[in-house]
Amino acid sequence: MVRKEDLANKTPDEFFSSFPEGYISNKTKYIIVTGSVISGVGKGTFTSSLCNLLKWNGLKVHPIKFDGYLNYDAGTLNPFRHGEVFVLDDGTECDLDLGSYERMTNQNLTKDNYLTSGKIFKNIVDKERAGLYLGRDVQFVPHVSGEIKHFIRRCALNYNPDIVIVEVGGTVGDLENSYFLEAMRELAYEEKKDNVCFVNVTYILKPGTLGEHKSKAAQLGIRTLMERGIQPNIIVCRSEGLIKDSIKEKISISSNVPIDRVINLHDVDTIYDIPLFLKEKEIDKMILDTLGLKIKENYLIDPNEWKSLVTKINDSNKNITIAITGKYTGVHDSYLSILNAVEHSAPYLNAKINLKWIETTNLNKDNVKEELKNIDGVIVPGGFGERGVEGKIEYIRYCRENKIPFLGLCYGFQMAVIEFARNVCDLKNANTTEIKQTEDPVVYILPEQEEIKDLGGTMRLGGFDMDLKKNTLAFRLYKNNKVRERFRHRYNVNPKYIETLEKNGMIFSGVAPEKKIMQILELKDHPYFLGTQYHAEFTSKPLNPSPIFIGFIEACLNKK
Repeated sequence: MVRKEDLANKTPDEFFSSFPEGYISNKTKYIIVTGSVISGVGKGTFTSSLCNLLKWNGLKVHPIKFDGYLNYDAGTLNPFRHGEVFVLDDGTECDLDLGSYERMTNQNLTKDNYLTSGKIFKNIVDKERAGLYLGRDVQFVPHVSGEIKHFIRRCALNYNPDIVIVEVGGTVGDLENSYFLEAMRELAYEEKKDNVCFVNVTYILKPGTLGEHKSKAAQLGIRTLMERGIQPNIIVCRSEGLIKDSIKEKISISSNVPIDRVINLHDVDTIYDIPLFLKEKEIDKMILDTLGLKIKENYLIDPNEWKSLVTKINDSNKNITIAITGKYTGVHDSYLSILNAVEHSAPYLNAKINLKWIETTNLNKDNVKEELKNIDGVIVPGGFGERGVEGKIEYIRYCRENKIPFLGLCYGFQMAVIEFARNVCDLKNANTTEIKQTEDPVVYILPEQEEIKDLGGTMRLGGFDMDLKKNTLAFRLYKNNKVRERFRHRYNVNPKYIETLEKNGMIFSGVAPEKKIMQILELKDHPYFLGTQYHAEFTSKPLNPSPIFIGFIEACLNKK
């Protein structure tokens, strides 16, 4: 029997292992996607498109996103700073790139597809406090880098994919990414050369004053990556327009990457074109050659089905204009899943969507008509807090009274309840207790949320089942009396007011099976007036669009 005090006297590499029990080296291949110059150039979109393409080849993929910030998850991040918070079925609040992964791979992900520095350090500190390091000093190497490697190897062991694809968020110069990159260098060393493929996504600048592309920043970024001990196998040069071969040659020479493996991914018409673009550039063949893999016979995503979708997008010719009304409209990534759900649902109805972004903060009865002029439908998305609420309520009132198709998501659902209570049920002081205490709290905090003090990870989160009432719009859309959708909320319709709301014509067509939690509302004698307490946009995928969005767009077309 080995004593702890004996282990404590040994060097760290002798007792710390990043190999889970049962893990077999050489069985799983790894693709590591890194950035170099600037963030926000589409590394997540590229990674998700690459996953899509590899599934065309019959390969099972497990994407992982590394985020360097010290937050435990994305739940407390401001949408202005970081874009939307995406929610997985298991309740994980994560980066919006996970939404891109789900949509492009046509699969649902879990907490094992997402890792932050906060999670790593919390795990390490918990172990240290429990005495599991046996008195050793805890260090970035081997402990932090080891935790990272252990995480991805455990995913390889538990999910048995052909390839684990790791996207390292941010850029090579970020201090918080240094230990992620070190862990990936160590992974490549331990797993051997033909089991790990590094893809660097860089950006080729084109200063407006010069009018030509400049590669020096990209060269320096890649050199910095190489100084960390990482040699890219493939370099993807992002740019707005096509770059010259001379730029690719400079990148090739400075990075030791053959020029035929320097790919220019310039802007395309839609993100759905990118898998086709990457296929044309044969990036899948390059990766399979690097990793010693062969194409499998059975598609995991049918490329013909994907090509059909892209054809529908290009051929759609029925133009409609949809307004998205919120308080984060200056940063479109704040509503990325809604934007994508609209974009990939529309082609199934031969529709092309023109979006109008409307800030609700300064909206009132006097200007609502002008703002919604020539609008075919309105989406009121989720949100928190008081700012912009009265503007949202005015939009909803106008849509209800003027028969404009309306879709309210989460907070939009709650605002629809308040508007109806005020203007139809004559409860003039109706409001939500999230904003203020009122004599008619038609929306109030869920009972199980009342004693919760912490903000992060404490809402009603993730996928929940619900029952749909027959002979309702919701039932016709879903074609089922039981469905599952994803939630992120603390407040809900106050049960004390449900009878009053229903007597005046509001229909709660979707409810929680065992709790009195209203999930869907709708109105009769209206082209499309639907609110969902859940986020239907989180489950909508290009090859399986949400019935809620399909129905909404169809109603907008009918109005036009």
